Amino acid sequence: MILPIIAYGDPVLRKVAKDIDKDYPKLNELISNMWDTMYNASGVGLAAPQIGLPIRIFLVDTTPFSDDEDLTREEQLQLKDFKQVFINAKITEETGDEWAFNEGCLSIPDVREDVSRKGTIHVTYLDENFKEHSKTFDGLLARVIQHEYDHIEGVLFTDKLSALKKRMLKGRLTNISKGKIVVDYRMKFPALKKGR
Repeated sequence: MILPIIAYGDPVLRKVAKDIDKDYPKLNELISNMWDTMYNASGVGLAAPQIGLPIRIFLVDTTPFSDDEDLTREEQLQLKDFKQVFINAKITEETGDEWAFNEGCLSIPDVREDVSRKGTIHVTYLDENFKEHSKTFDGLLARVIQHEYDHIEGVLFTDKLSALKKRMLKGRLTNISKGKIVVDYRMKFPALKKGR
């Protein structure tokens, strides 16, 4: 089932999400709905806060990036068919030089900016079967994971921009929170909630 994506300005996007256990109600259904929602919006990642749930789950599928001709063959193969559920993830280490890449976010449509992040990360997480993993990721794959991980920490990519960039984007971000934007997927806007 396709769920609405929570827009910039909603407090749920600013909460540090809580760990869950394998008894979380209808977890498999939730994960299936998150995949449906992400693919419907042409995303490569989606975190539970983006559908209104302050819990530590995010999904990543970097397959669409594997066609990028600017990447090496090795990078393309790394991204091709990478599809993973991350539950209760913890980035334990970020290393390497910071590099900039143009990022966007399904909760902040039509805003794309260069964000600098470290090149290599080490992550511990549980998969959808609650099997434990401890892995190192680098390059574009690390970046997508870092972006989604930020969501479960209550951080948005716009927080990583300079003060000047933030001021320049303020009007656009306000419009997004008020629903003054056209998108081709379902969204829920904080300013349009009942009683406001």
